[in-house]
Amino acid sequence: MGNWLLPESLADVLPAEARRIEELRRELLDLYRTYGFELVAPPLVEHIDSLLSGTGSDLDLLTCKLIDQLSGRTLGVRADMTPQVTRIDAHLLNRAGVTRLCYCGNVLHAQPADLLSSRELLQIGAEIYGHAGFEADLEILALVLDTVATAGVRHPRLDLCHPGVVRAILDADPAAAACAGQIVLRLREKDVPGLAELARTDCAIRPDTLQALQKLAGLYGGPGIIDQARRELPGLSGVAQALDALQAIVDAMPGVALSVDLADIGGYGYHSGVTFALYAEGWHDALVSGGRYDDVSRAFGRARPATGFSLDLRKLARGLPPAGPACAIRAPWGQDAGLVDAVRKLRKAGEIVVQVLPGHEQSQDEFVCDRELALQDGAWTVRKL
Repeated sequence: MGNWLLPESLADVLPAEARRIEELRRELLDLYRTYGFELVAPPLVEHIDSLLSGTGSDLDLLTCKLIDQLSGRTLGVRADMTPQVTRIDAHLLNRAGVTRLCYCGNVLHAQPADLLSSRELLQIGAEIYGHAGFEADLEILALVLDTVATAGVRHPRLDLCHPGVVRAILDADPAAAACAGQIVLRLREKDVPGLAELARTDCAIRPDTLQALQKLAGLYGGPGIIDQARRELPGLSGVAQALDALQAIVDAMPGVALSVDLADIGGYGYHSGVTFALYAEGWHDALVSGGRYDDVSRAFGRARPATGFSLDLRKLARGLPPAGPACAIRAPWGQDAGLVDAVRKLRKAGEIVVQVLPGHEQSQDEFVCDRELALQDGAWTVRKL
């Protein structure tokens, strides 16, 4: 095996794609700043108990672990930056009011999400802390839509869910609550026979609970699903509150392509309110995901309402049209004072100046030299090619 081969599900990013990703990073962080979000940059590696605080078992399985040679403690390479940003808000900033934070950095997964996914992601996202009302959820959703619009994503669709629906059903049946992990997995896969099999074998789920869960698996489609759920699901207060929260979001976003899937319960032990995923043409699965997670910061000593989103910039860039090459100025190599000064001034003005090294032709995909710097009448002048 050649020493140039990379591990599975890891890849180099070559010049044209790297430039596309970097341009997106700058554009999106500038966008978030216009909303009042402050940029933070947590470390790549942390103590494992800090990285996994309040996140449930899903993130544990994704996190690569190692031993710190200085302390002997177990460290984790972050698989998600959201818990780190939550720690910064709750423990370091320690503000009383609303805090808006954004971030961008590499994360590593122990396993790829699917055959088409990478284990290394460039995660970018934004979080609002300190406001429990749906106004913060609306601002996050508006920023999500602005994010994909800025990137040039066409025909996005938001898919909404609320884990409070299934949580209320399970909490009303202790036997079902004890099997929550297995039930949620089958709900996400719309596995109605699997729910029945689970009730017959591993879990003594009550018949009325099983019936509600089987109905829940089929409750997906347009916003009208919320009214259908009110008619078909048990009249539990937790179910009603969750459906009311979803309806408030739907009512506040007229003209936005929305769908509802009450069984798409990602992060069951993590999310506490409305969750969402954004889908668009050109990507095989969710491009953006997020939602409310009010209880995570409790592990850092201060419970704070929180909602936010994240996406993988590499994944976003792969589904967009390739960026065209940038125009550049070709210049000869030399130490003539006039040439050096002309090149310096052009670069200071933001121009790309590629100097041709002696004995070499330029070979690159990134730039198209449509002009050249040439000596004319004793002065270095830019002329079109």
